[in-house]
Amino acid sequence: MFRNTASMMRGIGVGVAVGVAAVVLAGKAMDNDRQLRRRAGRAKRAVTDLMDEVGHMVSARM
Repeated sequence: MFRNTASMMRGIGVGVAVGVAAVVLAGKAMDNDRQLRRRAGRAKRAVTDLMDEVGHMVSARM
């Protein structure tokens, strides 16, 4: 049981470290690139709209 918990915690730690590194690198890249910021904003809006539509479809069926 302890090994499974330790492995899980190690995995979570690695995931957090990779996530933080990705955010730092992406933040530096976005500071310098207006087109990248624009594309990221459009992608964020598209994902948000998609999730809204999925939520509406799920609630309509229930």
